[in-house]
Amino acid sequence: MNWISNYVRPTINSLFSRREVPDNLWTKCPECGTMLFHRELKENLNVCNICEHHLRLIPRERFDDLFDGGIYTEVDVPEAVVDPLAFKDQKKYPERLKIAQKNTNEKDAMLVAEGEMGRTPIVAAAQDFSFMGGSMGMYVGNAIIAAAERAVKLKRPLILFSAAGGARMQEGILSLMQMPRTTVAVQMLREAKLPYIVVLTHPTTGGVTASYAMLGDVQIAEPNALIGFAGSRVIEQTIGEKLPEGFQRSEYLLDHGVLDRVTHRKHIKKELVTIVRMLMGMSPPVAGDLPKPSEPKSEETTK
Repeated sequence: MNWISNYVRPTINSLFSRREVPDNLWTKCPECGTMLFHRELKENLNVCNICEHHLRLIPRERFDDLFDGGIYTEVDVPEAVVDPLAFKDQKKYPERLKIAQKNTNEKDAMLVAEGEMGRTPIVAAAQDFSFMGGSMGMYVGNAIIAAAERAVKLKRPLILFSAAGGARMQEGILSLMQMPRTTVAVQMLREAKLPYIVVLTHPTTGGVTASYAMLGDVQIAEPNALIGFAGSRVIEQTIGEKLPEGFQRSEYLLDHGVLDRVTHRKHIKKELVTIVRMLMGMSPPVAGDLPKPSEPKSEETTK
């Protein structure tokens, strides 16, 4: 009886019991509802292979694709004062920071790095929407200033990927002060005659849109990205009118002259390389990064 209970029954149960599937193997596309396998989604740069919807991409994954071979060096960002206003709602601000840092493995909502993109030296900064909605606080301001100073020192262009819900309310007026601070950082690049290119991703709103996200020499956006200052419902209630279809989306802004290009995520790197090398007065990029062809041998050397 013990043999049946201890061996036969567990063996049968293991054969017919339902196997548990990890929750992170599949991601549901928010646009078409298709279940996307995590490996295929990652290989496709977090773009749905059915409807081409661009899902969010964290900075490190973006940099792995942007920099040649995924090789880059992080730029040090000065630490910001933690909880300067002793802010508390349902949780204390330091507690929210710790939770966000644990979930993202990042210090804050901005990552700055330097490296080569298509054999072109650059400095890049990217916001992480998964870190408290990519909100702009003092650390983000410090990060943009550090990126601009590094670009000026190395005489490299700065490329910034924006993704934010606006200023960080837990830092109050101090977060709003990052708008003029980052504007001054962009001016540093202008005075050094270095390109500043912004790639707006979904979503880019609030004080971020009212400052550094709209100051690029070239403004590129990913398809169907939400870009604006106030929300559409707030605008409708304010003006008392129905907004046009696609309002505050990339394609709408492109048609109305706010953006220069709307580019698929797969093609952004190639386009950035072309634009940067053109603005920096460099030779056009070589397709496939092939080595320079050898010089043809003269008749004298062949004899």
